Amino acid sequence: MSKINKNILQKGFSIISTAKSMAELYEANFKQVSKYVHATSRGHEAIQVALGMQLLPQDYAYPYYRDDAMLLSFGVKPEQLMLQLLAKKDDPFSAGRTYYSHPSLKDADKPKIPHQSSATGMQAIPATGAAMGMKYIEQQGLTNTHVAVSDMELAKKRPITVCSLGDASVTEGEVAEAFQMAALKQLPILFLVQDNGWDISANAAETRAQNAYEYAKGFHGLEAISIDGANFTTCYETLEAVINTMRTERRPFLVHARVPLLNHHTSGVRMEWYRDDLEEAKTRDPYPVIKSQLVDNGFTAEAIAALEQAAKKTVQKDFETALQASDPQPEDLFTHDFAPTPITQEQGERAPEGAEKVVMVDCALFAVEELMKTHKECLLYGQDVGGRLGGVFREAATLAQKFGDERVFNTAIQEAFIVGSTVGMSAVGLKPIVEVQFADYIWPGLNQLFTEVSRSCYLSNGKWPVSMILRVPIGAYGSGGPYHSSSVESVLTNIRGIKIAYPSNGADLKGLMKAAYYDPNPVVILEHKGLYWSKVPGAQGATSVEPAEDYMLPFGKAWVLQEIWKQEHMETLTIVTYGMGVHWAMNASEELGLQDCIEIIDLRTLYPLDEDTVMASVKKTGKCLVVTEEPSSNSFAGALAGKIQEVCFKQLDAPVMVIGSENMPAIPLNATLEKTMIPSTEKVKNKITALLNY
Repeated sequence: MSKINKNILQKGFSIISTAKSMAELYEANFKQVSKYVHATSRGHEAIQVALGMQLLPQDYAYPYYRDDAMLLSFGVKPEQLMLQLLAKKDDPFSAGRTYYSHPSLKDADKPKIPHQSSATGMQAIPATGAAMGMKYIEQQGLTNTHVAVSDMELAKKRPITVCSLGDASVTEGEVAEAFQMAALKQLPILFLVQDNGWDISANAAETRAQNAYEYAKGFHGLEAISIDGANFTTCYETLEAVINTMRTERRPFLVHARVPLLNHHTSGVRMEWYRDDLEEAKTRDPYPVIKSQLVDNGFTAEAIAALEQAAKKTVQKDFETALQASDPQPEDLFTHDFAPTPITQEQGERAPEGAEKVVMVDCALFAVEELMKTHKECLLYGQDVGGRLGGVFREAATLAQKFGDERVFNTAIQEAFIVGSTVGMSAVGLKPIVEVQFADYIWPGLNQLFTEVSRSCYLSNGKWPVSMILRVPIGAYGSGGPYHSSSVESVLTNIRGIKIAYPSNGADLKGLMKAAYYDPNPVVILEHKGLYWSKVPGAQGATSVEPAEDYMLPFGKAWVLQEIWKQEHMETLTIVTYGMGVHWAMNASEELGLQDCIEIIDLRTLYPLDEDTVMASVKKTGKCLVVTEEPSSNSFAGALAGKIQEVCFKQLDAPVMVIGSENMPAIPLNATLEKTMIPSTEKVKNKITALLNY
């Protein structure tokens, strides 16, 4: 008989009773609550509560959609959960924007819960990023949590990260990336895997070669434990030992908890439709187990019944209150897509007197160096950016030597981890600058960019914006071939909730990099490889005098690079472009001798987009050509052309035209084929002539 502390046992039972009562109330009032899909913790309560009771306010937790009992153990009230269940305006997590038990919490007296998506397993990478950030903060001495391990009292207060997962999600490739990095870097993260034997209707025998405990054994340095997750005292005591070890030794654990699923997968997928093991599952119910443990520890039947009745009364009262709460209003849709940025005006010296002219890649390098010198919370990582190489384009050269291997380091070939870890890094107060080596390799990272990075601010109702910079070398640069030459901006501009820069010269790149650092939102900077050293013919204009350290260029401000007056007796034209297109446009205009009748706009940022500058120019000139390096079909450029046509229709003297690459699946390696595919100064000249003569 376990002699667990009676107060712990009583508190655990009260929370488990509350969670059980909530599940029963939802089922009894199914027609009222079934408008929005929900899942409950029924069967999983013991392990969730045993963990939640032991976390501290400085800890970070990533619960999953079945963890409502865990949330109760953090101190979240049933009414607060029900406000989310019913998608009410005062839902404290998302203001009615996301599902039940999809929390985001930043209360001072509770563990911190950054936003995470509903995609199973996707939370593992952001959670591991948070643990990686914790370790970095301790290494750098950025907070008073950096203490000697020998100082046991202080060490036991050091934060940990908890990532909660269903066993089915462990089959995800991104979970493997998280396990790999947690084990490699010995991060203070606990992966709690709740194994109920089911995905939705697919069971473990159909979908898994091994359970999570067995799987974790392959990750050297990740200690794995398997326990009966339906036994509260076993769970509490096991987790107590694990958590104490993690707070002092700072290494990762995986706890595999075997639990029954005693309720529906979700309210929308009923258990009776597919389950054939319900009777067996009921024999492993954690509720009678903890009641028996109460009796063994001296609680009377009357005392236990009183705790049960108190839980039911609270749940019923909170439900009635939540039902009466207000729904969001239509105008509430339009808040917290981004956090406000302090950089709204151009500032600092763009061209300091006596400064040298430098290539574009060096402007970016110097910007990052200046930021890292000033801000210890700034760090840089990605593939091959570490000390041996400093980036395949030398865009991180010397940084590891100057700032150390803890601040500038290589990652594995894990684009998902590189992108998604920034969510956790940002949550613990860091500012990561990360790099995907080529735009062609961004695809594995899109899941994290879309589900975790871009939606965090909006779906947390502004609590958890993700402050990060993602650098992406992009574009064709001379026989790079099909896997090193792609343009991907149309995909990125369809992800709402991120900002996107695409500079055409070094000064803009440095100014935008600095603005991006101080912006609390996620920023993608597309850096054209052909402009890095201006080695591509016609790209000499990408070099520039290096701006001063204080120079910043706000997002959403286009540059009228070549401005003209309104002409009454001459055909005029606006060219709207960005990146390499700026140089094709400028060269074409000069070679045609038409600088007086062509206005050229460099967008500089694709989101936010400076529509006012574009539309004012087109209304003045009456004709418009959008120049892009991407294939033009279904592109950002095509969408922009359509918007210009809509807004400026009455002032147009010709259709808005687009010139881009040929609409082929990839850029071929052969130089002749590449030249045939992508735009050039000559092709832009021909398009200008055709449009002016229209």
